Amino acid sequence: MSKVIMIQGTMSNAGKSLLAAGLCRIFRQDGYRVAPFKSQNMALNSFATKEGLEMGRAQVVQAEAAGIEPMVCMNPILLKPTDDEGSQVIVNGRSIGNMKARDYFAFKTQLIPVIKEAFRKLEDMADIIVIEGAGSPAEINLKENDIVNMGLAEMVDAPVLLVGDIDRGGVFAQLLGTVMLLEESEKARIGGLVINKFRGDASLLDSGIEMLEEKGGIPVAGIVPYMDIKVEDEDSLSERLTSKARGLIDIAVMRLPKISNFSDMDIFEQFPEVSVRYVSRVSELGEPDMIIIPGSKSTIADLRWLRESGLEDAVCESAGKGTPVFGICGGYQMLGLEVSDPDGVEGGGCIPGMGLLPVSTVLAGDKKTEQFIGTITASEGLLAGLAGLETEGYEIHMGRTAACEDADGREFTSGGTGMCSGNVYGTYIHGFFDRGEIASEVVRSLAKSKGVKLTTGQVSDHRDFKEKEYDRLADILRAHLDMDKIYGMLREAAF
Repeated sequence: MSKVIMIQGTMSNAGKSLLAAGLCRIFRQDGYRVAPFKSQNMALNSFATKEGLEMGRAQVVQAEAAGIEPMVCMNPILLKPTDDEGSQVIVNGRSIGNMKARDYFAFKTQLIPVIKEAFRKLEDMADIIVIEGAGSPAEINLKENDIVNMGLAEMVDAPVLLVGDIDRGGVFAQLLGTVMLLEESEKARIGGLVINKFRGDASLLDSGIEMLEEKGGIPVAGIVPYMDIKVEDEDSLSERLTSKARGLIDIAVMRLPKISNFSDMDIFEQFPEVSVRYVSRVSELGEPDMIIIPGSKSTIADLRWLRESGLEDAVCESAGKGTPVFGICGGYQMLGLEVSDPDGVEGGGCIPGMGLLPVSTVLAGDKKTEQFIGTITASEGLLAGLAGLETEGYEIHMGRTAACEDADGREFTSGGTGMCSGNVYGTYIHGFFDRGEIASEVVRSLAKSKGVKLTTGQVSDHRDFKEKEYDRLADILRAHLDMDKIYGMLREAAF
């Protein structure tokens, strides 16, 4: 049987996903076959596997760190919030419909066989499985029939590392309070505590750690520093979304209420003179060199938000002045003439689009989830010189977008996946910019239009860049975690 270790946190965004990815890379470096697992993930950042199945991007990152192909059994249940009270429920990579939170709470125990079967598939292929929990195990209103924290740990007999976030304050109360709210059998599973995101002199924590270990009865397995590791964040709590610094080349991204797959812009972080700012009001927009409207889980609602906030008018005004505007997935749909919802996928109705692309979208209940390999057909403007270049990514959307008759626009990627008109571009391809040649050409084009010179030229493909970041993450964790203690937590330690 596989050896198992589980990462749980005192709260959302305590750093579980990144630590799990780092452990996946460490175990892989040490010669083991490793696989990540999260029974239930709630996130709008998702990915389409080679089989056309949808899973959370956090487990994609962890699979990459483990050096294996992402598989939907690593994340058998994905919840994609549709509003404040409900989510689309995706089981084994396929949507089974939308549910209100209360209905899902009553339904979720029916998914236990799905979770067990997915976990068994990983056991057949891995020496070590690194499991990520969700939220906090001490959310006492959700503990009944838990399938993602201590309930899952018991189901698969996993020892637990409990992680607290010192950067948000009160880490000793976080960790000790969480332990005190657990049942004795649950507390017994915790083999170590981790203080995450620490800045400064770790020796200043000595007295607090001594008291924490004395009162909690659990050893501290590491103090992990605040890390600037450039791999994908899981959800809308990402600190990437709060940066307001402006670079020599400034890219403004609409921070939609239901923003999804904001990892599409991560490659631009390789350019030290390029800023990626997430904008939620007109006063923040300024005069960027490029505007991106990203993916959305609720295209119609987010289009209304753009309209009501005044950002739609501001984006259209910028486009009219020649600023490149790029829409991805839901953003592509918004740029068109109309978005209609005859089947009630997003509540029904029809709404005018932004009118920047000569296309119309009809939302439909069938969801397209597949990987894409094609070529760039445009050779002017933002993508000058890239005609014929192969590009790849994936599609995840519920809708069909078609060009209007006598449309003043043309496809710029093969297979009907995107349309451009002048300085406005729209595509269904997530990860479109991830090839280094594409991102570099976009930045060069923006710099040329602005009349500035950049010190950074060609950058590497985002995949290659992330490989180096996973190794750097592993190095940092090895230096600050007690790996002997962590290896000692693995069940049946004789490999």
